Amino acid sequence: MGLHAALAVHPASGHGAAARIADTVAARLRTAVDRLDVLVANTVEESRELMRTSHAAGLDVLVVLGGDGAAHQGVQFCANNDVALGLVPAGTGNDFARALGVPGEPLPAVDALVAALRSGARRRIDLGRIGSTWFATVLCAGFDASVNERANRMRWPSGPRRYDLAILAELAGFRCRPVVVDTGSERFELDATLVAVGNTRFYGGGVPICPTADPEDGVFDVTIIGHATRRGLIRMLPGMRTGNHVTHPAVRTLRARSVTLSGNAWPAYADGEPQGTVPVTVSCVPGALTVLA
Repeated sequence: MGLHAALAVHPASGHGAAARIADTVAARLRTAVDRLDVLVANTVEESRELMRTSHAAGLDVLVVLGGDGAAHQGVQFCANNDVALGLVPAGTGNDFARALGVPGEPLPAVDALVAALRSGARRRIDLGRIGSTWFATVLCAGFDASVNERANRMRWPSGPRRYDLAILAELAGFRCRPVVVDTGSERFELDATLVAVGNTRFYGGGVPICPTADPEDGVFDVTIIGHATRRGLIRMLPGMRTGNHVTHPAVRTLRARSVTLSGNAWPAYADGEPQGTVPVTVSCVPGALTVLA
């Protein structure tokens, strides 16, 4: 039986970048598979229904052309089943693709996927789980999740500047909150700025919030930024771009197979998608996803 793949295209990703290159990506993928279904979805519901239909036809590989939101939907579909996931980054953040070492530009990324399809190279990685929802990158709660939430509500400007303005707006009303972080073996009660639970290193378009996270080690890396003043947080933000924030006295890091956050009503986000509010419990599921290497 030949190799059956599907290309899930999210046209709005990257302000239309995914739609503009979809035909080229499909043409290159067809050189390495026996059948390619092109699934164009404008909503989450459309995406899931198209994936289900394709899976029923005996799908082997799902390639997602889009950003982190599109990749998140692909993860929901491929987790804990026999369909491998490939990524062609065409969004603004592309943090999951970055963590997997996928080339940052779409066409080099699809060429790498073609090589993997021809060689059969695949690897299994861990995923995080919140109830019935899977995540591949980072779950965050606190200041960074509030920034994400505010940025999602903003209609202007577009691109990274929206995130920058959201940071400034959140800083204006910022204050630490009491939080309880429980790993089952350790329990911390403290005033905190944010908690990030990382299966992989990056969020927010390349910020290594959990700089040593490894999606093949069976555990999360957890970064807790404790009490920080508004001025102190402003000073810390540049170091977060390099991973140097973990040396700050207000920062604590740990490793855990599961984490429960409680003690306040912070918003929680995973893979940049809303996951309700604290309290929240997340667990690491080793080897839950097959990806094209």
